[in-house]
Amino acid sequence: MTAHEVNFDGIVGPTHNYGGLAFGNVASMSHSQQTSNPKKAALQGLSKMRTLMDIGIPQAVLPPHERPNIPFLRSIGIEGRTDGDVIKSAANSHPELLVRAYSAAAMWTANAATVSPSPDCHDKKVHITPANLMSQLHRSQEAITTHAVLSRIFSDTDAFTVHKPLPSTPMLADEGAANHTRFCTSYGTPGVEFFVYGMTYSNPGSSPKKFPARQALEASEAIARLHQLSPESTLYAQQHPQTIDAGVFHNDVISVGNQNVFLYHESAFVDTKNTLTRLRNAFEASYQEPLIFVPVSVNQLTVQEAVDSYLFNSQIVSLPNGRMLLVAPQEALDSQRVKAVVDAIVGDSSNPIDDVRFFDLRESMHNGGGPACLRLRVVLTESEQGKMLQSVLMTEELHATLVSWVQRHYRDSLHPDDLRDPSLLRESRTALDELTQILELGSVYSFQK
Repeated sequence: MTAHEVNFDGIVGPTHNYGGLAFGNVASMSHSQQTSNPKKAALQGLSKMRTLMDIGIPQAVLPPHERPNIPFLRSIGIEGRTDGDVIKSAANSHPELLVRAYSAAAMWTANAATVSPSPDCHDKKVHITPANLMSQLHRSQEAITTHAVLSRIFSDTDAFTVHKPLPSTPMLADEGAANHTRFCTSYGTPGVEFFVYGMTYSNPGSSPKKFPARQALEASEAIARLHQLSPESTLYAQQHPQTIDAGVFHNDVISVGNQNVFLYHESAFVDTKNTLTRLRNAFEASYQEPLIFVPVSVNQLTVQEAVDSYLFNSQIVSLPNGRMLLVAPQEALDSQRVKAVVDAIVGDSSNPIDDVRFFDLRESMHNGGGPACLRLRVVLTESEQGKMLQSVLMTEELHATLVSWVQRHYRDSLHPDDLRDPSLLRESRTALDELTQILELGSVYSFQK
């Protein structure tokens, strides 16, 4: 069966700001209260999408969410005759809530959902579960809009099942595909789905001490059941608590896989050796060929260096010629030690990764998200791709339209103090209203209803 991996990248929103909201995300915390550039951020993301599209990687887009989130502020008792009055009231009385209502973190669509392709699922449909993101207030607001958008894009119920987010409770804390990797020989064959968790209620003593673990084992197990995955091809592993405390808030900050390749740091898991053995055995049982491991030792790169450079938050993409490309952040090029690791990976003929491209995504990186954070991987057959909403698929024309849209609507700079300005609300709504028309999404935002 012919299938392709479509990368759904998040468009950076017009309220992209450095609120420093993500406790445990070192980059986000360290850039708190600095001035951001929403226009540059959006254009950097669109440039990455266009480059990957041009080399044959299918791309699609997911829209920003409605921000500031006035319904959220009203739901917690912040009153005002007009929406502008609500902003003024929040700014004066609860600025810590206002900045959360302005979060543009939905740009990191690796957290939007967990996706299982149809070959993996018993009913042979694509299954999608939006993440509840309940561990962080600013991100927990995303689930409703994400579900609405994905339900619109994948509305054909004969091909797709878009589940509701899991109940919002710590025992089912779910952060989406940032903690999920699928291994296969080709995208259209049944794969091995690998879920990584940071905590489990059956063993709470194994949790990190400094920063919170965001993914619960119980959530990953629930998603596997909902997606009708084969138990023999579904594996779970625990992040090492010490790596979480070092700033590895999601597994995609310390490992990344694509098809039959797994690039990982040796400190990624509680029991890395056993984890790799289980992955190897499951993969070989399915395909009768080895899974290719690309390890990085602590001597090559410390966990801190991995966090600082976001090397493992690179994308690994399969090119039309069958080889693989590493899509890395500029920060990985700026460090001699990290660049040496990249050179070793690309120069090693025992793995298919034989090229690398570095992208300037500093606006996203300063807020704690690299190339892999910006995309949600969705494997689709040609028939399934034809049944999804076509207007979100990236083309030269759509790229040019979106660049023009950003140039017209986005600010060059945004300081956290600017969030007090009700005109930003009007600017954002005008931009998003036009975007839903460009993408043919209908009315997915509350202000449109």
